[in-house]
Amino acid sequence: MQLGSSHHDDFDFPIEKFEMMLKTNEVLFFDAAEFENIIGHYIDSGRLALAKKALKLALEQHPKSVNLLLMKAELYTFEDKFEKAMDLLENLKSLEPNNEEIYILIANIYSKQDLHLQAIEVLKEALNFADDLIEIHSIMGMEYLFLEDFENAKESYIQCLENDENDYTALYNIIYCFDFLNQTDEAVQFIKNFLDRQPYCEVAWHQLGKLYFEQKHYEKALEAFDYAIISDDYFIGAYLEKGKVLERLKRYKEAIECYTLTLQIDDPTAFAYLRIGKCFLKLNDPEKALKHYKKALHEDPLLDKVWLALSDYHVKIKDYKMALYYINKAIHIDEENVLYWKHFAIINLELDNIHDSAFGFKKSLELGNYELETWITRIDILIQLKHFKDALQTLKHAEDFFSHFAELEYRYAGIYFELGELEDSKDHFEKAMFLDPNYSFVMKDLFPDFKLG
Repeated sequence: MQLGSSHHDDFDFPIEKFEMMLKTNEVLFFDAAEFENIIGHYIDSGRLALAKKALKLALEQHPKSVNLLLMKAELYTFEDKFEKAMDLLENLKSLEPNNEEIYILIANIYSKQDLHLQAIEVLKEALNFADDLIEIHSIMGMEYLFLEDFENAKESYIQCLENDENDYTALYNIIYCFDFLNQTDEAVQFIKNFLDRQPYCEVAWHQLGKLYFEQKHYEKALEAFDYAIISDDYFIGAYLEKGKVLERLKRYKEAIECYTLTLQIDDPTAFAYLRIGKCFLKLNDPEKALKHYKKALHEDPLLDKVWLALSDYHVKIKDYKMALYYINKAIHIDEENVLYWKHFAIINLELDNIHDSAFGFKKSLELGNYELETWITRIDILIQLKHFKDALQTLKHAEDFFSHFAELEYRYAGIYFELGELEDSKDHFEKAMFLDPNYSFVMKDLFPDFKLG
């Protein structure tokens, strides 16, 4: 696009001319299109004060320009002056009832006020005369997404794709809607129909492969990713996804080849190095695995999954101190990750850091890791520490998720015994024996002094 007068080819010339005018207080003339570009430039760069100055001068020179008045409404909207913006747009609508930009701005004002149904109604009206149907359907799709009406959102984006089969944003959004609606089979059929019309669409093949992967149809997924690569042999995403499928099929050498290709096509990524490392570990080549983990760290030291992989590697070789060092790095990056805290707890248990292990299991439970094993391990650590009241409280929480479990009832019996509440101890022991008499060995391990009165 060229801006400025016919004797100047510099893109920034109208902006420089305008800013020079502000410094000298000299009033210069700009045509309406130049003003639109100047104002648009300031809006895009977030310099609203300059945009307003330019707009004021623009309307003094071109008071009847509808496009400039639309920009005035847009600036009102940015400042949340919705009533002023709406009044101006309603006036413009009476002058140009078939101007789709007016309807888009009105819909935007409704949307900013969370009035998404009203926004959709305005956009439906615009569909009767709009030239750019894709933009209208796309905005409607977003409004439906705000309402979590995924069915109608999907239909809006399908309309976008029917008007432009290269609108890959619409294609992604359609798959997103299918996913929320749990319509995986329908999504597969939709993409297959689309590929009948566009057989060399690498994005569609890529999405089809991901859907097959979710359904665990690994051979079909592999075929889809191969077609994506045939359609575009520089498509990094397809190589990465193909590598993941090959891993699931335990074809680790081929997976390594796939990931390695991505390093040759484009800049190396931490993800590719991480996956290569995991493949080498599966192939019992820990030296190469460690080498690639370190390369992954070099590319992205904030990729927490690499720190986890390094921790797991050191657990495997029973170097628990280094394993703890690396899992602490992962936790530092993502403190809300349940898996990391569980690893932290288990590693500390191996190192006999009982208090730290108890803390790790506590964090795991707080973050939602409600597996029976996690509850029991934390309870047993508290018993070992002789924190019987804390152990009892944890048992009661565990019982909310796992009632009538022998594993818990025996521990109840032992803890109540240690607290001197012998009647409760007896009741729970009898219940535990009824549920599973073979599990009674746990009493000897955890409560060697236990005996019924």
